[in-house]
Order: sequence, then structure tokens, then C-alpha cells
Amino acid sequence: MLIEDQHPHNKSIMVAVLGAPNVGKSSLINCLIGTDLSVVTSKPQTTRNKFHCVFTVDRTEVVMVDTPGLHKSNQEFNKRLNEQAREGTEGADLNLLLIDISRDILEQFVDFKENFQQELGPTWVLFTKADKVENSEKLPLKEVFERAKEIFPSLEKYFLISSKEGINIHDLTGALCDKAEPGPHLYPNGDVSNKNQRFFVTEYIREQAFELLKDEVPYEVAVVIDEYKEVKGKTDPNTFESHISASILVNRPSQRAIVIGSSGSMIKEIGIRSRKKIEVMTGGPVHLNLHVKVSPKWFSNNFVLEEIGLPRAKDSNRVWRKK
Repeated sequence: MLIEDQHPHNKSIMVAVLGAPNVGKSSLINCLIGTDLSVVTSKPQTTRNKFHCVFTVDRTEVVMVDTPGLHKSNQEFNKRLNEQAREGTEGADLNLLLIDISRDILEQFVDFKENFQQELGPTWVLFTKADKVENSEKLPLKEVFERAKEIFPSLEKYFLISSKEGINIHDLTGALCDKAEPGPHLYPNGDVSNKNQRFFVTEYIREQAFELLKDEVPYEVAVVIDEYKEVKGKTDPNTFESHISASILVNRPSQRAIVIGSSGSMIKEIGIRSRKKIEVMTGGPVHLNLHVKVSPKWFSNNFVLEEIGLPRAKDSNRVWRKK
């Protein structure tokens, strides 16, 4: 039944966005919702948590579930990332499986099946990065799709898209709205996610660390909020300022020196860039204080992993060191 205060013609659909690292999941979501909500970098495995991103077309609410990229790994941290991806399909009406056409296409289907390790419900295939392949519209995607159905019988249809250039994005949006069923909106008050601002603050800080740091350092970085409070503006009592203190966790002392940079140049640049994005989100001034802390092997420490939103996976190791 529809909730009493919602329009009787409301429709909704929940869509899980799946795929290997760096196939364009977060880029697609940002393109659809029209804002940089999900963090996007040039490096793979940027997304670490599953979460909802919401947009509405007329009376149709589309809830996109952003997920980490599925990949092969026996490390505890990566096991939990994969579990987040698999859990992203729970309660979803439809899955979108993203396949990068600039790579071996059929091999991506085989790898995904091996890593997903469970049944896949109704699924549409999105062949991504059409802008990166010359004459991409001439690729034999229909034939490839039919072969892929032998691997995943639940595949229903496919689209060739480019989030960067907007290729066929309107067609995809229309198809999602047509697929939606009558029902109440999960986010009737205009919320765009099920995560709070604290979560996105950590994401935006980590995004800038990913972009600015090199080699393995970004992958051994985590961000936790130490303090987050809003106070009335000094000049205008009707406005609010956000005072945020956050810690960037690294694995080794040498990494701490890299994140801080010469005379504090790197940590300052991370702070400047992330503060700009946070201010867009909060709509007011942000005072951001960043610290760098050494937390040896935080990526296998259950306490830290729980704090950054990565609970134990079904195949997790029992790791309970002090934080």
C-alpha cells in the first residue's frame, strides 16, 4: 500500500550497480543523479562501501546502490569489500552489470561470475566507456551478449553507454523508469543517500588522498572522523559552520611522512581540495583539521574496519587487534 502522504502514482525501483574495479560504476551514478556524490578517481578500488544514491524522474524514484568492484583477493580487507558488493544486490529489483569495452569483454563476465559466487537476479548489462573505443557502436555486442547469457541466464538486455559523454544515458534512464513498479518512495523528503554527511566527509578526504598520493600509499589510507559539530555562524546567526576534525590512517611511519609532505604541503593540499567539496555538500563554511596517524595493518584490524563501515564477511579471518 502507498503511504498516505505520498502521491498515488508514485513508482520506485532499487538498482544494484555491479562490476569489476574501475569500470565506471561511480561515474555512472554521478551522471544519473547529476552531482558528484560518489567518489571517482583514476585509480581502481576507490569505492569501499555500498550505499544508496537517489534521483527522481517525475513520479519515479530510482535508488542506485553503489558497490565496490569485485576482485580476486584473500586479504581480509578485500574480502570485506567483495562482501559489500555482494550484499548490494539484497533487496534490489534489478542489477546493472558494467563491462568495460576497452578490455576483454567475455573475460570480464567469466571473472565476475567467479568472484560473485552466488546467483545473479534480473540483470541488464551496461557496456561502458563507449567514448574510449573508436566506432564502438560497430562492435558485435549483440553476439557477445548472447554468449554472456550462457554464463548468466538472468541477463535481460544491454546498453552501450558513456557516462563521460552522456551516450545513451537518457535511454537507460527511460528504461529504468519503465521498469519501476508502483509503490512508495523510500526517500520522500528529498534525501539523496542513506549515508549521512560524516560518511561523505571521510569519502571526500579519501578521494583527494587517492588523487594526490602515488604508488601503494592511497590503498593503505583510511579516514575516520574524530569530531564533527555544527555551530552558528559568527557573522550571521541564521547560518551554520561545520567544524570537523579527521584522522588519516596509514600503515607505516614512512607513509605518514609522505601524506604530510614537505613542510606540510601534501596534507594542506588534501585539506584544501576536500574542504571545497564538503562546503558544496553542507552549503556553509567548513573548518577542517586533518591529522595523520600510523595504525599498523589497519586493513586487517577488525576494530578499524568496523569503524570505516566494513563489517566481517562470511569468509573473514578472526582479527581482533587493539586499535
